[in-house]
Amino acid sequence: MSSLKDGFKHVGEFFSLDTLDTRLAPSANSAKKQNVIKRASTPSRLSSPEFKFYYLVFVIVVPLMFKAAMDASNETNPNFPRFQHLLSQGWLFGRKVDNSDQQYRFFRDNFPMLCALIGIHVSLRRILTPVLSISKRSYFDFAFGVAFLVGAHGVNIAKIGFHLTVNYVIGKFIKDKKTAIWATWIYGVSTLFVNEWYGNCKYGVSFMDHGFKGIIPRWDVFYNFTLLRMISFNLDFIERKNKLNGLEEKSDQLVNLDDRERLVAPLPLKDYNVLNYVAYVTYAPLFIAGPIVTFNDYVYQSNYQQASTVKDYRRIFLYLLRFVFCLLVMEFILHFMYVVAVSKTKAWHGDTPLQISMVGMFNLNVIWLKLLIPWRLFRFWSLLDGIDPPENMIRCMDNNFSAFAFWRAWHRSFNRWVIRYIYIPMGGGGSFRILNSLLVFSFVAIWHDIELRLLMWGWLVVLFLLPELAATVVFSRYKEQSWFRYLCGLGAVLNIWMMMIANLVGFCLGKDGTLQLIREIFRTFSGVSFFVISSFCLFVASQVMFELRESEHRTGVDVRC
Repeated sequence: MSSLKDGFKHVGEFFSLDTLDTRLAPSANSAKKQNVIKRASTPSRLSSPEFKFYYLVFVIVVPLMFKAAMDASNETNPNFPRFQHLLSQGWLFGRKVDNSDQQYRFFRDNFPMLCALIGIHVSLRRILTPVLSISKRSYFDFAFGVAFLVGAHGVNIAKIGFHLTVNYVIGKFIKDKKTAIWATWIYGVSTLFVNEWYGNCKYGVSFMDHGFKGIIPRWDVFYNFTLLRMISFNLDFIERKNKLNGLEEKSDQLVNLDDRERLVAPLPLKDYNVLNYVAYVTYAPLFIAGPIVTFNDYVYQSNYQQASTVKDYRRIFLYLLRFVFCLLVMEFILHFMYVVAVSKTKAWHGDTPLQISMVGMFNLNVIWLKLLIPWRLFRFWSLLDGIDPPENMIRCMDNNFSAFAFWRAWHRSFNRWVIRYIYIPMGGGGSFRILNSLLVFSFVAIWHDIELRLLMWGWLVVLFLLPELAATVVFSRYKEQSWFRYLCGLGAVLNIWMMMIANLVGFCLGKDGTLQLIREIFRTFSGVSFFVISSFCLFVASQVMFELRESEHRTGVDVRC
């Protein structure tokens, strides 16, 4: 019996939040930790008759969900000939693999090369740092980053260099604070449009136009992340310069700063130089897709004090195992559910509402995994190299019931970046909370891509935040009532439906596919029956999610998502 308990303990540790990121562990402040514990409902409901019924629902429904997705996308489906040309030869049990998503295909096809690059980079750091007696890590990052950029983009480094130079000049040489901030934002956002329209234009010089374009000729694909770092450097410098405003710098303040304090680390003004700027922007482990570290945080960890987590090799090894687990889950889905190919060809004619909805849902899971897997590989690389960036995905996509909480957990480092540089400067969650959210999601949509459907997605997200915000204001005073948990469950069902619709429009089925799904649901008796049954299942799932959050609270964990 004790061995079984130990086994569950190890599994719990493996899937725990603080295995992903120590920022998610209980607060070191005992008073804050106790306040979180006091908020939790006691005792646990996980062994109650109510939850045993919920477990039975899970045992029946989850396999049916997998079966429906497989029936809608496998060889037995009449629509299979419409999308089979998008499938490639796989490696699992002789099955084909759905490698049709362009973004993930790039990562999957280049995975061996990325692993080799990680080995080269980490080895060179370990070998050259003591040999050359490099006093600051950013010196190595500068040299490797420039070489990495040349190998990745070849002569197109000139276009990136142009943007870096203009941004640096704006931040360093415009004296007026407001003018510098506005110029940084105007230039930054305008470059997204300029790159979209003219990013592949020719130089007009023969050796540049026909020269080496690097392993990745499309330099603009990764520019969006570069832009976030460019803006971070400027705004961190402007903030620091105006905070000092003639005051004396004190280097003794740069000791034992925690994650939040590093965002506003009191760096000397001399650290905001060209070398650190280029080293930060081109930092190889995080250059392609992040996670995003602010300039202050990067320089502090590089040149002053590394986070304790980068020396905890057992934790880093567990993080690697979590990455491998997610990688294998993705491979299973791509080999047994060809939902991406189905959505690309809109090959769902004659499918049931359950099958169409599962095509949409597993598409969203693929989107979650195709982002999570590269981010975790790049964060693992960064941890090995001695820099601890925030974890980007801390919840499974299916473990969400709140729109606000969902966006706190999805692309978390970008969320923190947006809050620091847009949401809080615009007033945060005050009187203009919805207007600020609209501004944030408009920027997020444009940053992702210059497409109307993504702008529609951003506005839909904000629109769908309103019911949750209103319900929270109206019903929060009843939270001590026994029925409040069930009322929250109904609200969670509504939230989940709205979040799925917004993301299906923006990233999966598109407007036409989503409208067809909704029509299929409501125009037939079987469709309405599916909607009622699935809503009940979502209610059950929400109750389990509530209790999982409460279980975290009992240990002092409160990640607000």
